Amino acid sequence: MHIAILSDIHSNLEALRKAFSLIDEFHADEVCCLGDIVGYGGNPNECIDLIRQRATHCVLGNHDLAALDTSHAQYFTKDGQIAAHWTHKVLIKENSDYLASLPYIITSELLTLVHANPTAPEQWGYIVSLEEAQPQFEYFKTPFCFIGHSHVPFICGEDLKTFHLKKDIRFLINVGSVGQPRDHNPQLSFGLLDTDAWTYQTIRADYNIQAAAEAITGNNLPRFLAERLFRGV
Repeated sequence: MHIAILSDIHSNLEALRKAFSLIDEFHADEVCCLGDIVGYGGNPNECIDLIRQRATHCVLGNHDLAALDTSHAQYFTKDGQIAAHWTHKVLIKENSDYLASLPYIITSELLTLVHANPTAPEQWGYIVSLEEAQPQFEYFKTPFCFIGHSHVPFICGEDLKTFHLKKDIRFLINVGSVGQPRDHNPQLSFGLLDTDAWTYQTIRADYNIQAAAEAITGNNLPRFLAERLFRGV
């Protein structure tokens, strides 16, 4: 089975459409979304519509929550707060209802899906180092735990020294960000798991950044949110 795992779309319709075109080329059997469908970008309703149509499973992200209740945006940057309030205003009811229905964590026999971390899914703590990754393994039992939130892809085995998939070792995997990469690579990022071959790939690809930037500035959102897409920060 091929499973595509997306995260941190952030209302970037251009990047999401490109990701789904690649997912179709890979003939993925399932699509999982790790949240933050909205926030920052200019096409929140269109992105939720696509995820509703295509995703088999989806969990809640902190920007999704802030779009429902803007009090949760108080710890965002000023630009993030502006985008959260705008998103809250423009979301149609069926898409707000969809976000409100999303759980913080989903667990199957094979996968744990969570936006930020399995230790405290509702607290949105970042995992950006091996030291922060180590305690996470106590909080999931599945072979894989997929996360997003930091917008930086990585793969880490429970021994903290295995960085390519192997059987009999559990893995914590960050799939990166579809809509706002922050690893100084502006290409979109998502994950592709092959459970038959027991392999995992981080998929990177170009997309129409200019159109995504224009969707931001065209809705009078902060210009920085458009400019950062070209630099992958």
